Amino acid sequence: MIFFYFSIYIFILNMYYRIIMNRHILNSLRERLLDRGSIRNLPEKALQESFILNTWGTNAIEGNSLTLDEVTKVIESGITVPNRTVRDLMETIQHNAALAEVVSGKICDVNMKSALDLHNIIFHGILLDAGQWRMVNVRISGSKYSPPRVEKLTPLLRGWEQHYVEMEMKREDIFSQAAEMHFGFESIHPFSDGNGRVGRLLLNIHFLNHNWPLINILPPDRNSYLDALEAAHYNEPTKLTDFLKTNMARSLIFMLDIVGSEDDRLLTINEVKKVSGTYYSSKYLALRINQGELPGIRLNGRWKTSSAAINLYQEIKGRE
Repeated sequence: MIFFYFSIYIFILNMYYRIIMNRHILNSLRERLLDRGSIRNLPEKALQESFILNTWGTNAIEGNSLTLDEVTKVIESGITVPNRTVRDLMETIQHNAALAEVVSGKICDVNMKSALDLHNIIFHGILLDAGQWRMVNVRISGSKYSPPRVEKLTPLLRGWEQHYVEMEMKREDIFSQAAEMHFGFESIHPFSDGNGRVGRLLLNIHFLNHNWPLINILPPDRNSYLDALEAAHYNEPTKLTDFLKTNMARSLIFMLDIVGSEDDRLLTINEVKKVSGTYYSSKYLALRINQGELPGIRLNGRWKTSSAAINLYQEIKGRE
């Protein structure tokens, strides 16, 4: 019996330290980025590359067919990509425009008005009800959860807006607050289409207002993202909070690769092993990236991380 309780104690202790470790790494990476200036005032190149990745990711997980290279061409050069639908191209251009409004601070509040404005920018000329709450009852594909009926939308949205204001006043944890706000909006599902993209832009308003960079949710993250949202319907909100922390770490190392020092350069796992001199094996590093303990981002089918991220991880492991 003593062994049983001791095992439970060790399990809880390990979980505690894992959470602290993740937040320490996040805060340290954020400090490295803020050394280059406030998030909204980072160099234009850094912001544009972040716009491209964010726009590609948020559209791709909803079925948009443009590749990352094609999104880059459309946004950087205004080139029309052949063999792609008009809708896919318009979504790309118009989401990028909505993101620009968010980063510039022209749309800077997490509320009903911002949601309507963002929806109108992204889906103008695409959806007949762009910038309007839905007038029909809907279902979420792949989910057992049924969103509220039309007549309940307005009071629920007002409650969602007020709850966010209250969380801000209480200065609750940034990531827990983000998860609760995002889940609340997605649960209401106030638009006939485009709820995910608007909801993720609202997430980015939240993070930018607290001087964190844009959070990117990419195609490889899709299943984990949907699983985390689904778990929240069954009173498991920490899964979404942890997902946001993991993806924020990925966003931070992506931005630091553009504006940071040599230690911030993104390299493949094998490359970073040689440069950093870490004693961890490639398999171990890949496992820790997959588990969200070590910041890493999957680009062009390959996991990448930085010497700075590995050094922070080793520092925490050394303390444990």
